[in-house]
Amino acid sequence: MSSRRTTPIPVGILAAVGVAFLAIPLVGLLLRTPWSRLPELLSSPVALQALRLSLVCSLSATVIAVAIGVPVAWVLARSAVPGTTFVRALVTLPLVLPPVVGGVALLLAFGRRGLIGQFLYDWFGVQLPFSTAGVIMAEAFVAMPFLVITVEGALRSADPRFDEAAATLGASQWTVLRRVTMPLIAPALLAGTVLAWARALGEFGATITFAGNLPGVTQTMPLAVYAALDGDRDAAIALSLVLLIASLAVLLLLRDRYLRSAPS
Repeated sequence: MSSRRTTPIPVGILAAVGVAFLAIPLVGLLLRTPWSRLPELLSSPVALQALRLSLVCSLSATVIAVAIGVPVAWVLARSAVPGTTFVRALVTLPLVLPPVVGGVALLLAFGRRGLIGQFLYDWFGVQLPFSTAGVIMAEAFVAMPFLVITVEGALRSADPRFDEAAATLGASQWTVLRRVTMPLIAPALLAGTVLAWARALGEFGATITFAGNLPGVTQTMPLAVYAALDGDRDAAIALSLVLLIASLAVLLLLRDRYLRSAPS
């Protein structure tokens, strides 16, 4: 017998309204896309600069998120260090923090007169705000929690007996990590990495607050869309379409390969 139940009519109507509310703006974007001018718009110098910068910065931010996010997830899932509850709340805070507030926090911490930024500037001449490095930092700040949450969940659900069995057979901690633990959580790690990259690619608020909107230096695709709205609206739509396609591809990848929880 099928477990599916008949949907009450009021619930179905409200569900249809909800789907329409989310779908109509996207349909409007597709309908207003200047398809005949799309190659011209996407090959313009501004668009190519924004696309290149977005790819470089989002990929760099993802590498940083993986490099420091996986150890954080490990500590939260497997360590008995006191205060992990507070650390978890701190790490996941950027998920709910308004991006512009994150940008202000980064500015106060790493600006020329910031908590740490003043020493970076005075001692090494390094200025992170309004630079490409600042874009990467802002994107990593907002993207890393997605990876941490995904990997921590996988580590918690992974059966620790496999690690214990390998250690009993004489494998070192590094060997256990490399040959047992990492293969077990590989799908979740890949899913978290893709989510972090997608979040970094679409970051706007923290980036414009901390790094500004300088063409060729800090103007990523979301910032280029914002700038184009005041001038060439077709260019803004074309760049928006690229971001929409990237986001859709990420969702399809995760849904079909890594986040499928039950057969249809």
